[in-house]
Parts: sequence; C-alpha cells; structure tokens
Amino acid sequence: MRRLFVGLTAVSVLAAATACGSSGSGGSDDAGSSGGTTEVEVGLIPIVDVAPLYLGQKKGFFEKRGLKLSFSSAQGGAAIVPGVVSGQFEFGFSNMTSLMIAQSNNVPVKAVANGIASTGVVGEDFEALTVKGDSPITSAKELEGKKVAINTLKNINETAVRASVGAAGGDPDKVDFVELAFDQMPAALDGGRIDAAMVVEPALATIKNQGGREIASPMVDIAPKLTVAMYFTSTRYAQENPEVVKKFQEATAESLAYADTHPDEVREIVTTYTKIPADVLAKVTLPKWPVEPNRSSLIALGKLGYADGLFKRSPDLDALLP
Repeated sequence: MRRLFVGLTAVSVLAAATACGSSGSGGSDDAGSSGGTTEVEVGLIPIVDVAPLYLGQKKGFFEKRGLKLSFSSAQGGAAIVPGVVSGQFEFGFSNMTSLMIAQSNNVPVKAVANGIASTGVVGEDFEALTVKGDSPITSAKELEGKKVAINTLKNINETAVRASVGAAGGDPDKVDFVELAFDQMPAALDGGRIDAAMVVEPALATIKNQGGREIASPMVDIAPKLTVAMYFTSTRYAQENPEVVKKFQEATAESLAYADTHPDEVREIVTTYTKIPADVLAKVTLPKWPVEPNRSSLIALGKLGYADGLFKRSPDLDALLP
C-alpha cells in the first residue's frame, strides 16, 4: 500500500484536515453492518506481531461478537495513523511512538487494545539489530558512520537503535539511517547495500537463516518488556461507535490471550499472510501478547522519543491509553 503520510509534518497536516471534518467512516453503530454483522477494516503491517487478529478471526472470536474484519497492509504505523483518522480504516495497528507523535500533535487517536510486547530477553526477542554473518561489526557502537535500515524514519525503531548505540558508548547522531520495508531488509543486508538492519519477525528469522547475526536487542534496551504497539481508532469513531469499539476490545483481548498460549497455531496462521518458508517460520521468535499495556515502559519510550525530538510536547498517556 502506498505510504499515505510520513513524519511530524504529515500528522500536523492531518490534524488540521480532521478538525475541518475530514472523515470517511463517521456514523453510527450500524455503519458498515450487514445482517447483524458489523464489517470493519483494520490497517496492519504484515508481520508476526498481528497474528492474534488473524487467529482470532479464524477462531470466531470476532464473529461471535458480531464483527467481521478485513485487513489492509501498510509499511508502518506512520502510514496507518492517517488511514484511521481519515476513515480509510476503522481500526489500526501501530507502534506506540507513532501514536504518541500523533497524540502530541493533537491528531485525534485513541488506543483501544494492547498489541505486542518485547520478551524482555536480550538475544531472545522478536526484534533485533542485525548484521551480515561476515560483517566486522560486533556492537551497536560500531554503527557510527554506517548505513542502518529501519522501516520508518523518525519513529520507534530509530529511537530503539539510537538507544542501543548510546548504551554501547557510541554517538547515535553519527548513524546513517535509511528507510526500507522489513521484508526488503534481508536481501539488502545480504547484498551489502546496508551495513545493518533493525528487523522484527519474520524478517529476523530470514536474516538468521541466511547467516546473519544479532548485535543488539534495541527494544529491550529501551525498557524491560516494552509495550511496542497497540490497536487504535480515531476519537471520532470511538465516540460515535462505542459498542463496536467495545466488541473489538473484547475480541482482541481474547485473541491476544489465545495467541500467547498457542504458539503452534500462531506460526500456522502467519503462513496465510506472509511468504515466510516453513523452515524459517519454525525458527521465528514470537513476541509476547499481554492483554494489558506496560505503562512504565511507555513512559520510558516517551522520554526517549522526546529527547530525540519526535514530539512537540510530551505525549499525554492518560488521554491516549484506554
């Protein structure tokens, strides 16, 4: 899907448009419903993180609450936020930095359900800062002057890499960040077009399968068991469709709990929306899917994002979180 908007300028423009009444999905609880079923579109990134929603749809957790989900893919949360606010999607999946950027710029978003969390274990997380197997780079400090791929500039993965570089004694300002979709990173790394890649599963397993290795676990460096992403909607949709939002919250919570205790089914469902080979999928490190967000970890993430200049003002977590 085409990147809709990127960065702070984009969300500021979007906020102005929204204030003027720009929305394509406003209405009532009956909007998009058919025969007692409400159809909602969810903007997602095609990565392991969102497996619970696909699994919950398959298990009937949403159907029994009168919801039918359709999914649209995007490169990152920075593209999904404007899609939700403009009414292209009723709900979306986004990393917490994108949501905090939006909230701090008065973009009307509201987190409604937890998404994923880091395992909190260095070297055993669903994300990692990786290099080619024969690379001379052994630590994040050595990324000064090197080309490092992240899926979205000025967002959570840049903050995470900067945290790891700083923790290792390096200067994050000397890193050359380049934007690249997760599924393009393994080939770019293997071909020597980048020096390192900040990846999540299943791209992490693909890189390991081609001989790459980890040099840091940036999400763990931010905070233990970091809440990385959540599902959200627009404040307008939440106000006009409270029952739909409640049903989505309940079904998502059930889906998260089920996914967290059924890893084999998670791996199986991932094959339905990614092209990851079965042998690679077996090596994928799954994230954690707690039902509730870790507020203290989000405070830490917000402080780092503020220090990196991502926010005009400190995000209001009370207003953003459910």
